[in-house]
Amino acid sequence: MNKIVYLANSFPEAVEPYVWEEIRELRNRGRAVLACSFRQPRHVPEHVAGLAAETFYVFPLRARFAMYTCWMCISRHKLILDLLWRAIRGPEPIQQRVRTLAHTWLGAYLAVALRKEKIGHFHVHHGYFSSWAGMVAARFLDAGFSMTLHGSDLLVRADYLDIKLKSCRFCPSISEFNRNYIRQRFPAIDPGKILVHRVGIDLDFWRPFPNPVPRAVFSILSVGRLHPIKNHEFLIHACYELKNAGADFRCKIVGDGTEREYLGDVIRNLRLENEVELRGHVSPQELPQLYSQADVVVLTSHSEGIPQALMEAMAMERIVLAPDITGLPELIMNNQTGFLYLPNSMADFLGKLTLIAAAEPSFNRIGHEARRHISARFNRTRNLKRWADDFLRRVEGGADKKEVGYANPVLQQVQLPVQRDRSIPV
Repeated sequence: MNKIVYLANSFPEAVEPYVWEEIRELRNRGRAVLACSFRQPRHVPEHVAGLAAETFYVFPLRARFAMYTCWMCISRHKLILDLLWRAIRGPEPIQQRVRTLAHTWLGAYLAVALRKEKIGHFHVHHGYFSSWAGMVAARFLDAGFSMTLHGSDLLVRADYLDIKLKSCRFCPSISEFNRNYIRQRFPAIDPGKILVHRVGIDLDFWRPFPNPVPRAVFSILSVGRLHPIKNHEFLIHACYELKNAGADFRCKIVGDGTEREYLGDVIRNLRLENEVELRGHVSPQELPQLYSQADVVVLTSHSEGIPQALMEAMAMERIVLAPDITGLPELIMNNQTGFLYLPNSMADFLGKLTLIAAAEPSFNRIGHEARRHISARFNRTRNLKRWADDFLRRVEGGADKKEVGYANPVLQQVQLPVQRDRSIPV
């Protein structure tokens, strides 16, 4: 049976549990799945440490693979000539085109590293650089290629998405908004291969606490990586306005990332050290307690898919507040399962926060409706089953009956030393 490669920029990431959940679902169905990643994450969730140990990490590069990769890129460039042409001649800035050529080399490197595996298909979550590398590796190994698009990879960083969509066998996405956006933006792409498969959460784990502890002050919680796209600075400035208005509140921001030092400076400059706390990385086991202590769970992103943090909060019957953008209205029905505010409107955001703070005890109905909505549309077990049925039908139904992993004469000619590299998974 041909193997399925799951490729990521960084794996396993705590904020992307859907990746390892899909791997486990496929393995539970008897399929061989190879986890590959370019980098190791900073924090590996303890319950998937075993999966991290078996993952093949591209970095650090191995010299003997690198030499054969250079030879292959030169001697067999015709296999990826259209990709090279698109990378070089596209409208992207020169820096982006140079990076894409480097990612092309990394894709060829991955093909060399996995040449002895029987690879039938590559799947990548997010349309970032690993999707380009996976597409290149699939070409050299004569394998299928697909990718799941989420949010920013489609709306903010849609690098070379035209050729990726053209080359992929199918493209699941997590919202109707995304599917409609792709169809409108890329009308030449066969609409039949653009799918909607929602991610989900474990409703048995994310349950409301039976006797929540009363809170002395209004509590705001935000959960997400500290990245400019998440727009935490907007939330901090909103806290500054609340403080100036005399509100008694506390705000916790959970997550880690590149903006932590900068956001810390913003908090200090606005003298919000007593009101706003950067909690850093928190394990999934600690999150339910934090959700239960929050009067409102907020999201202030510039762009989003359908974030699992809000699903988790809604499953625990917490009030949520998020911008009215992209696929978020598919998750939050305003005034029914949560609240939406006008994007970038500080006045509307503060108005909704003040409303929630004043009337939160009467919003129990919204919390109950939120959990029912998550149960109906974002149940992980049910959504995983539907996804796997469709995924395997498209991967195995569309696969060539030949021995895909070995049929390509290109890599049959790559003869490396007989001794097996133990860093390559089997």
